Amino acid sequence: MTKQKPNLNHLLQDRVLSLSLTIALLAVVLALVYPQQFATWDNFSQVMLNLSIDTIVAVGMMVLMIGGMFDLSVGSVVAFSGGMAGYLMYYHQVPVPLAIAIGMGGAILIGLTNGWLITRIGINPMIQTLAMMGIVRGFALMLSGAGLQNFPWEFIVVGQSKLLGLQMPVWYMLFIVVGMSFLVQRTTFFRRYYFIGGNERAARLSGIQVERMKIWAFVISAFLAGIAGILLSSRLGAALSTSGRGLELRVITAVILGGASLSGGQGKIMGAFLGALFMAIINNALIIARVSGYWQEVILGVILVLAVAIDQLLLRRVHRK
Repeated sequence: MTKQKPNLNHLLQDRVLSLSLTIALLAVVLALVYPQQFATWDNFSQVMLNLSIDTIVAVGMMVLMIGGMFDLSVGSVVAFSGGMAGYLMYYHQVPVPLAIAIGMGGAILIGLTNGWLITRIGINPMIQTLAMMGIVRGFALMLSGAGLQNFPWEFIVVGQSKLLGLQMPVWYMLFIVVGMSFLVQRTTFFRRYYFIGGNERAARLSGIQVERMKIWAFVISAFLAGIAGILLSSRLGAALSTSGRGLELRVITAVILGGASLSGGQGKIMGAFLGALFMAIINNALIIARVSGYWQEVILGVILVLAVAIDQLLLRRVHRK
């Protein structure tokens, strides 16, 4: 009996393991209930395509939350980076690589601004990123208006070409997840975020340049959101000012489900992917079951509340030991 308790605790606290088992069980149940709709290659490829954008942004959010931070402006950055590249190509015939580079540069500048104002000026992260969300969304609306289309083929192929039956955003997502998983787990630079999120004062006393690391975290998050925005515009063949709306809620939910804590200091990049995958499967199941889109928003909110509640319960359990 005494040997089974640590195994149960390990299962509850290792969110990657428990979420993997939950996803596997959910997939089996859905395959049995909806064999003609869910258990098909077309549906699988569509689920992977739909979660690719959320996952790329969630990877950056996971880095932030490991360090005890978050960013509410990522959805607006997605719309802005795609809108900036689209605006330059549509109105000024800027070459595709340069337009993408400028769009990405704008995203990086937004992250740098967020990080600098939060660390150097002392603005509360929620207030700063919430304000930036509105500012950047306004710029995206000015750039894209009702929407921009008719982009060069060289831009469209970035998001619409396929490899082994899957569209390229899926492969970009997998590359980013694997690459960032290695960096976060194996490199000293990214490991420092666990110390910062776990105990910022101790990290500062140990010589870690906390302010600089926080700025880098916001830059990395915005950079990945910028990549997501470029891929989304390419995949849709259009730059829309409404792109990424509500993405913040989905991404934060996925990251908390994947093992991040609101108090910082824990989480894995693979957890961000699994959290986004779980959300994508739930959304796919609701669509197959023809559940109203209004109820989908309600269910998303309920999942977020449950994820935060589980996080708090696990934290209390750890502190009692």
